[in-house]
Amino acid sequence: MEEASLGVPAGPQPQPQPRELERGGGLCSRLRGRAKCRSLSASPALIASKVSRRTQSLHGPSPATKFGPKACMVQNPKAVMHIQDPASQKLTWNKPPRSILVIKKIQDDRLLQPFKELCIFLMEVKEMIVYVEKKVLEDPTIANDESFGQLKKLCTFREGFDDLSDRIDFIICLGGDGTLLYASSLFQDSVPPVMAFHLGSLGFLTPFNFDTYQSQVTQVIEGNVAITLRSRLKVKVTKENRPGHPRAVEENGLIDTRCGDGLLRKRTSHYQVLNEVVVDRGPSSYLSNVDLFLDGRLITTVQGDGVIVSTPTGSTAYAAAAGASMIHPNVPAIMITPICPHSLSFRPIVVPAGVELQIMLSPDARNTAWVSFDGRQRQEICHGDSISITTSCYPVPSICFRDPVNDWFESLAECLHWNVRKKQSYLPDMEDD
Repeated sequence: MEEASLGVPAGPQPQPQPRELERGGGLCSRLRGRAKCRSLSASPALIASKVSRRTQSLHGPSPATKFGPKACMVQNPKAVMHIQDPASQKLTWNKPPRSILVIKKIQDDRLLQPFKELCIFLMEVKEMIVYVEKKVLEDPTIANDESFGQLKKLCTFREGFDDLSDRIDFIICLGGDGTLLYASSLFQDSVPPVMAFHLGSLGFLTPFNFDTYQSQVTQVIEGNVAITLRSRLKVKVTKENRPGHPRAVEENGLIDTRCGDGLLRKRTSHYQVLNEVVVDRGPSSYLSNVDLFLDGRLITTVQGDGVIVSTPTGSTAYAAAAGASMIHPNVPAIMITPICPHSLSFRPIVVPAGVELQIMLSPDARNTAWVSFDGRQRQEICHGDSISITTSCYPVPSICFRDPVNDWFESLAECLHWNVRKKQSYLPDMEDD
């Protein structure tokens, strides 16, 4: 994989093409019969305050470590968190990118033509090496159509068998949010930059419109585009070996630990999660009863349908449906959201990124629990098993259409219709008779 890095290249920054025609200086959409401007760049207040604002970042400056004339923080590099200003997060290439992974939504005939056009453009015009999943080319519609003959030159891979870590320079997703989640799951370590085109249903994480894909892809290849570093969760599932379990030492990321007597005692599996880890009661009619630990300390017992541990990116997914707040992806945090808790006071909470959470069945739990990771790899959790969760050091660098702040509020307005309400009518001044 060619190296990509964060940087602020000198010179003027090219402006991306808008996804739709601009009217009145900003993107506007008709919501419930009223025109609402969705572009923050069109706000007069924003323009007026542009000079006085320090940055578009959601973070303040790094905190001072001296307190008054005599007190200070102990000089320990682990005690201070340095957060890069998101407004300065730009993508640049140490070497020109040569290989691209194209992720296409499976079994969607509407994407066949855009997929064909993009791959031919990348191979013939940009002279790139294009990788696609093998089962995409095995689609009967593509395999039996002679017009797709040029796609036979594509390089293919199989999920779970081929390692793409050092082969891919950047990723293009065609589809909905699920394609971005799938792309993240293919890379358990460093993730190449991801450019997502909105060709699915919701499209909260896919800011690009395919109509102008040639100019947009060219701009990314040239570098100097804004990116959002979407944090992931590093998850370790530890299970006790039980009678009748096959004694495979390693299979599909599952590693068995042998004790001194040669017997299998524990099995661990590792995952990188972009949205959320969901622990639920599964098919049982009983309440789920799981203990939640933070840095080794029991903080609560979840009694309800389950619990969601999500990233800021995942806060607008299942967690939002369960009543959690929505967090911008640049905020370093982990969100804990109960699912239908049998308690009137159990509210969602946000904890600092980097803490270690552990989830286990309570000793007196009546049934087992089930866990899934970004909706996949669903498996049963029994007594003695544990789930350890912390912030991963391998985020997903998601390429922005404009910048991290504008893109997020754009998605809130367009996809979730955030705070859409019929405007209160104006009350005229009543003159004294």
